[in-house]
Amino acid sequence: MRLVSPAEVARFNAELDAHHWLGHRLTGEVVRYVATQGEQWVALVGFGSAAFKCGPREKFLGWAPDVQFRRLRYVVNNQRFCVLPAGRRPNLASGVLGRVLRRVSADYQASYGHRVLAVETFTDPARHTGACYAAANFTPLGYTLGFSRSAGRYRHHGAPKLAWCRLLRPDAAVILAAPFDHPVLAAAARRFAMPDLNAVDLSGEDGLLARLAALPDPRKPRGVRHRVAQILAVGVLAVICGARSFTAIGECAGELSQEALSRLGARRSPRTGKLVAPSEATVRRTVKRIDAGALDRVVGEWLLAQVRAGHLEQNVLALAVDGKTVRGAVQADGRAIHLFAAMTHQEGVVVAQTEVDHKTNEITAFRPLLEPLDLTGAVVTADAMHAQRDHARFLVEEKGADFVFTVKANQPDLAEALQTLDAGSFSPCPH
Repeated sequence: MRLVSPAEVARFNAELDAHHWLGHRLTGEVVRYVATQGEQWVALVGFGSAAFKCGPREKFLGWAPDVQFRRLRYVVNNQRFCVLPAGRRPNLASGVLGRVLRRVSADYQASYGHRVLAVETFTDPARHTGACYAAANFTPLGYTLGFSRSAGRYRHHGAPKLAWCRLLRPDAAVILAAPFDHPVLAAAARRFAMPDLNAVDLSGEDGLLARLAALPDPRKPRGVRHRVAQILAVGVLAVICGARSFTAIGECAGELSQEALSRLGARRSPRTGKLVAPSEATVRRTVKRIDAGALDRVVGEWLLAQVRAGHLEQNVLALAVDGKTVRGAVQADGRAIHLFAAMTHQEGVVVAQTEVDHKTNEITAFRPLLEPLDLTGAVVTADAMHAQRDHARFLVEEKGADFVFTVKANQPDLAEALQTLDAGSFSPCPH
């Protein structure tokens, strides 16, 4: 099995026109394959965009209409499958399908920047039994209503087709129907693993919404449409998924499905009856007026609880403690703001953060930053500034954590003492 090269498309089309009753026309995001034996072409496979609507497929996947239209690109249609005269032998058709299904997701990622989680197709019962699809583990979903769609209009042709679907991973249906986008749908590689927002605790007694609801609302009651907890929750989840500006947060909010908005407790529009997300302007105004320190503390504690509960898929809690000067944030005295934060290694999630006063440094902020956190069994990493006896004793004796500190030449006695220790003097690695 291999992709058809651009120079071979004309031959591919001619072979389909000669041997397939529907001809060569493929629509949407098209990928073409040819199966060869030696130099001989034995089968042709063409994929394109999924059907805009299909009742049996929608019932099988269980997705809501607004979710369907956003995630339809992750389903592709096997629009053409043709075994050429040279390939007509037992088991070749199912073998070709099996091989192409193992690579189609990666090929769509390379060609169109997104993965494929499911493959659909339609067979005409008057012409084919679909035995090769059944042998390739496709699931028969039921018959269509006998309509075709062209140029945005539907035409009743009166020949219902049998719809089939093959999931390319066991949890594909759950991912496609989930309220929030699953990490596997991310278009590009990320520095940190994208969390699955479908798994985090949003509405429980100790969930994000309950924690945010405890924050005082800085707005005047008149004209308030969205509750402060819902506004902040949208911003928090968008930032976790990579949003780095209010504009990006607004775009994320606009893409939320009705089910996702329901989980967030969004308000319902009296005009349309649909749940609506807060606008970018509403998020911006609310975040700017909220107590930043209180919001940091609430969100950080919730994120740490999600890591502890395994909702963010981190096996060992590892926190990096470091400080950074914020670019573009200048105080009234002209000095830049310096933030000291604790961030999980795997996801890059900030679980605690504080501003360092210009009259002090990160050393004095170390204990206050970590004291509220449950660090039992955690590993805390820090740079050479924090290679302090007090910091080490605080982590081990008071917080029940381990630490990895950098030691440099500006602490010559400590560096020399460490070099004389053998490997058995250190804590064993948990892995």
